Amino acid sequence: MARAIALARSALGSTSPNPAVGAVIVGETGVVGEGFTLPPGQAHAEIGALNQAGQTAAGATLYCTLEPCCHHGRTPPCTDAIIAAGVGRVVYAVTDPNPRVSGGGAEALRSAGIDAEHRPDPRAELLYEAFARHVTTGLPFVVAKFAMSLDGKIATRTGDSQWITGPDARARVQQMRKELDGIMVGIGTALADDPQLTARDDHGDPLPTNLQPLRIVVDSDARTPVGARMLSQPGRTLIATAAGADPARSAALQDAGADVLSFPGADGRVNLTALMEHLGRQGVVSVLVEGGGRVLGALLDASLMDKVAVFLGPMLIGGAAARSPVEGDGATTMAEVSRLERITMEAIGPDWLITGYPIRGGD
Repeated sequence: MARAIALARSALGSTSPNPAVGAVIVGETGVVGEGFTLPPGQAHAEIGALNQAGQTAAGATLYCTLEPCCHHGRTPPCTDAIIAAGVGRVVYAVTDPNPRVSGGGAEALRSAGIDAEHRPDPRAELLYEAFARHVTTGLPFVVAKFAMSLDGKIATRTGDSQWITGPDARARVQQMRKELDGIMVGIGTALADDPQLTARDDHGDPLPTNLQPLRIVVDSDARTPVGARMLSQPGRTLIATAAGADPARSAALQDAGADVLSFPGADGRVNLTALMEHLGRQGVVSVLVEGGGRVLGALLDASLMDKVAVFLGPMLIGGAAARSPVEGDGATTMAEVSRLERITMEAIGPDWLITGYPIRGGD
């Protein structure tokens, strides 16, 4: 199963809106087939493993990270191929979270006389937290990421922010970009940093267009410069505006290669809930929000954060005017604060990565 999980992780970022799955077939002589999910419309993990195993799949055990599918989508059901190959046993780590088909794959296998065993694995469950959110709500899984000093600052009072964390932490952020479907920033970050917002390889070069996450700028007034670096990078850029955006600036951004769409909110700003609903309809399963404080605060106020990833640098910046990582209206009393659960802490070079999940009412 550990090998299947590693295979699934290698496919993250290239399979959406399908989940990334890994599969390993073990026969009498050991591993006889491996596979991972290919881009939409191509073979699922189980099919790749079966093709590699050939006739040795008969009577073998198939380990897969997610319950095999039993429904027709872009490809036929994996359960049909597993049954036809004569696999003797299937062990899967996560039950399909899609409420329309959950448990159906295992039941189809058992009906065909195949032993289907659900063996839960927390490592595999992490692979499908975004898919589960999207398939049950229609919304993307939103990861709020920021780097801050020990005293809670994301930049000096002059706005200088490079770098709060070291190269190891920045490499981890690149890995997150590769695995998620979209990268979102606010117009403040776009103007201050002129970021490229690309996923890059180990040499610092942008990945091919088909592997680039969607770049999203929350820009109520269409102030993104037409010469912004992100507009010349591989991949797509969505500029989300509000009702007051200047039509001429919006048209200029369109001409520069951006997709400009309006999501007017009651306060004259972008309606983030409407934006997330649109992204979900477009098959964007996950979004990494990299700031700044206004966008993160607005997401927090709207209860749209699903996961928080904080990189903590061992430094003190100080300054009453230095920016906070999360702004917005915020809580009025400690009883109203957004508390996190399932906290993890990981040392990354000299820095720390703290992750957690906001507790929602009813969750």
